[in-house]
Amino acid sequence: MTTWQSSAAAAIAARFHRVRRCTLELCAGLSAEDLQLQSMPDASPGKWHLAHTSWFFEQFVLGRDPAYRPRDPAWHYLFNSYYQSVGPMHARPQRGLLSRPSLDEVHDYRRRIDDAVGELLGRDDDAGLLELVELGLQHEQQHQELLLTDIKHAFWCNPLQPAYRAPIAAADAKAVPLRFVAGREGIVEIGHRGEGFAFDNETPRHRTLLQPHALANRLVTNAEYLAFVREGGYREPGLWLSDGWATVQREGWRHPLYWQEDLASEFTLAGVRALDPHEPVCHLSYYEAEAFAHWAGARLPTEAEWESAAQGVAIDGNLQDARRFQPRAAAVGDTGLQQLYGDAWEWTASPYINYPGFRPLPGSLGEYNGKFMCGQWVLRGGSCATPRDHIRASYRNFFPPQARWQFAGLRLGQDR
Repeated sequence: MTTWQSSAAAAIAARFHRVRRCTLELCAGLSAEDLQLQSMPDASPGKWHLAHTSWFFEQFVLGRDPAYRPRDPAWHYLFNSYYQSVGPMHARPQRGLLSRPSLDEVHDYRRRIDDAVGELLGRDDDAGLLELVELGLQHEQQHQELLLTDIKHAFWCNPLQPAYRAPIAAADAKAVPLRFVAGREGIVEIGHRGEGFAFDNETPRHRTLLQPHALANRLVTNAEYLAFVREGGYREPGLWLSDGWATVQREGWRHPLYWQEDLASEFTLAGVRALDPHEPVCHLSYYEAEAFAHWAGARLPTEAEWESAAQGVAIDGNLQDARRFQPRAAAVGDTGLQQLYGDAWEWTASPYINYPGFRPLPGSLGEYNGKFMCGQWVLRGGSCATPRDHIRASYRNFFPPQARWQFAGLRLGQDR
């Protein structure tokens, strides 16, 4: 190895162990029973997240060596998620039925994978290997957020509504007044610039045209959304997209997920607490975000408008690293755009489709993002459960429009 190559491999190795350790730390207060729960088909047990993220390194990093032998070939079927090109997988809605292997066996599996990848990075500095390990780490950080959102949903389903963490200290902060900030217009460039990591769906960088518009200086608050609820927002079909209204009727939605029926409290990872009127509203579907924007006489921003505003803005916000795991009010005194990163993912008006000239990763890893470019909507900016070194201006998250269990809220936009 050259000095530069060895330093790059050492940096990736250090990051590998740091990210893998963080996943375990997020599970530290959870029992084996907690980590076995699957509360709905869209969620997965914590134990499965622990195993699947290890399987990813085994399949795509260690599996590059034809001589490598997996820990247990049957686990390839159990812990594959959706990579059809590498083989069949256990049905997603039935992951909670996998009482075996045990949690101890999964932890042992993680240790074996950690040791094998660490040993590989100690002797191989191939650029392709380092890129694959970084992809695996970014993938694991996505699952860290899913671990938190999935256990929150599971605990909410428990009549005792237990807490994942200690109570959150009450904040005295009050949200700044809502105002609109004019955005760039004309031809702008969006997409990853080429420095550092990016998923394939963030590429290629390309030009797009922005019409005159403005973005709200902060996220919509609980108090603002409560006004929508109290004024009959969930009873007025004219505010909703057709599919959204059908979903509201079918599911019986009357308020955001995790709000209590008294409309004065909500379930959080710290248990039930009073609804803070100044905190950003979250756990909204795209349908709810779009209906609120309609009611407010505004609209959702496009992802190009959002990214154009976020370019060059420091990634500094209420992210996973703060260990708050709950949105917080926008700071008083800041006159620019706030909360671009952290607090709550921001639904955009943009469908999740390919950028012009998009090319998925070669081979099986091409299934990571591209095959989901239908029927999903883009979210931007990260949340209070997103790691700081995982998010960036070009990051494109995506979920189906009815999804509510993620930390998702909204920022208003308007035409000028």
